[in-house]
Amino acid sequence: MASFGKKEIAGPGALLPALLLSACAGMTEPPRPAYPAVQVFATAETAPVGSVRADAADDPAIWRNRADPASSLIVGTDKKAGLYVYGLDGKTRDFVAAGALNNVDLREVWPGFVLVAASDRSDLVEPRIALFRLDGQTGKLAALGAVPFLPAGHAPAEAYGFCMGKAMAAGELARAYVVLKDGTVAESALIEQGASIAASYLRSIKFGTQSEGCVVDDRTGRLYLAEEDIGIWEVDLRAPTLQVRPFALVGRDKGLVDDVEGLALAPVGKSAGMLVASSQGDNAYALFDLATAEPQGRFRIAAGTYGATSDTDGIELVLGDFGPAFPGGVFVAQDGDNAPQAQNFKLVPWADVLKTLGRQP
Repeated sequence: MASFGKKEIAGPGALLPALLLSACAGMTEPPRPAYPAVQVFATAETAPVGSVRADAADDPAIWRNRADPASSLIVGTDKKAGLYVYGLDGKTRDFVAAGALNNVDLREVWPGFVLVAASDRSDLVEPRIALFRLDGQTGKLAALGAVPFLPAGHAPAEAYGFCMGKAMAAGELARAYVVLKDGTVAESALIEQGASIAASYLRSIKFGTQSEGCVVDDRTGRLYLAEEDIGIWEVDLRAPTLQVRPFALVGRDKGLVDDVEGLALAPVGKSAGMLVASSQGDNAYALFDLATAEPQGRFRIAAGTYGATSDTDGIELVLGDFGPAFPGGVFVAQDGDNAPQAQNFKLVPWADVLKTLGRQP
């Protein structure tokens, strides 16, 4: 079931596949197009995370230094140990031991205050949001505590996916969206309380099966959610009653192979642009038009100087000038197999992706 305040409706992740199967019963499915993936190459990679021989690196976030774009920073999770900060050269700038942090996002809530937040799954009964402040000049993280966000009396739950959106009411720093492992997405407002920050629970929605990756388009107030075995959903966060619609389902017609994992945005103008998804099942990344949900191409990070990526969990993309190495934006992807070293993150100039796909920047 999906919960919208007090109203209950059928869970979208469970309902739609059943309807599709029913419609197709007894008939031959027409041929569907396949979307080949072009090859691009990483031009940098981060140092490996500290947890060796483990599925550890998971999700990145990018802070763009407007004053000095080449000095921008990447924050990445080691879900066995804590958070790393890297420069665009891939070198480690900082590490904070913080337990089992799975997904991470950040917002510059006002000039000079970069708020970093992550889903904290250290406690499988009381999920929390771990909060940090990133110093853009030094690349250092300062821990601000881990705060609960679910209402009192909730059932045991595991924090899993995470993303943030802009503040939507007075007094808020940002909105936080924690994806619990059972498919529930909990929306909270992050609010200053004296010298600390608290999470004030607002509402939730439950999808049918395990979900993780999410991203918020601040321009349109839409949340995109990856239900791993089903596909991508779009949620209108501005509606009084949350509105959900399928965006792109797993299948050859959309170029998505389960699991569907990390999501990222390539925004253009006030509402246009593309959504990028990690098609983990075939080690590729699929692009979709935000307005029509139509496929816009696929790419893979192939073996080169820094190796290929495979089994990618989290991804991130930020457009704009990042200095000579990344003049049109930087795409970061977790690499699930960086043998013989521990897992890490690969960096690709976004201009290279667009050029290889034959698209204009």
